[in-house]
Amino acid sequence: MVSPAVTRASRPLNPWLCLGVPAVVAIILLLLELTSLDMDLARLFYDPVAGDFIGRHSYLLENILHDRAKQLVIAFSVLAILGFIGSFFMERLKPVNRELGCLVLSLALATSFVTPVKALTAVQCPWSLEQFGGHETYSELLSPRPPTDKPGRCWPGGHAATGFTLFALFFVLRDRRPRLARMAFVFAFALGSVFSIGRMMQGAHFFSHNVWTAIFCWLICLGSYYYILYRPVSKVERATKAEPVSA
Repeated sequence: MVSPAVTRASRPLNPWLCLGVPAVVAIILLLLELTSLDMDLARLFYDPVAGDFIGRHSYLLENILHDRAKQLVIAFSVLAILGFIGSFFMERLKPVNRELGCLVLSLALATSFVTPVKALTAVQCPWSLEQFGGHETYSELLSPRPPTDKPGRCWPGGHAATGFTLFALFFVLRDRRPRLARMAFVFAFALGSVFSIGRMMQGAHFFSHNVWTAIFCWLICLGSYYYILYRPVSKVERATKAEPVSA
């Protein structure tokens, strides 16, 4: 008999929702490059009298919401890795081996893509720009970068990815615990948003940087789920029919 963990069919994916919404948001972000929205939002957090962003030296934003929160997510990732390794040896974890593998892969990909993309795009942080007391020249995402001795490292948002990478929990729980999966989605979205706003208040990122990060993390987690865990009904039925019936 085929194991229930193997033959459980996945709930159908809605491509218009899973891919359409991120695509529409991406188009909107590209159009917003023609506006001053990023700058306008950044100015809300900039104190021209002090010559700095209001959260630049905040203990709460830097030590708690940035450093400690990142450490907690790293600790969670380490536990996921240990759980995945343990699933090859511990009977109680073997039924969720694929889920743990998907979780580990999603967490790894959704955080590791940030650094090389930052180096490739060389987008400046708000706090480095002339408009906010820095020395660098602002340029739109798709525009050539002005000459500088200090290329930017601010697109996409690294700390936002720390929160949005937990979209992986939604997909891992999607077929086994749908209600818990929805709660995980809300948690990941809320955490990523809090991290994003905190870094905006510090002048580390523009609004669009963080939204792009959410899109990337969502697509990475979706792709990992699709190739590792997603099992349409037809595939499950074929697997069941192919399995020899035990006496």
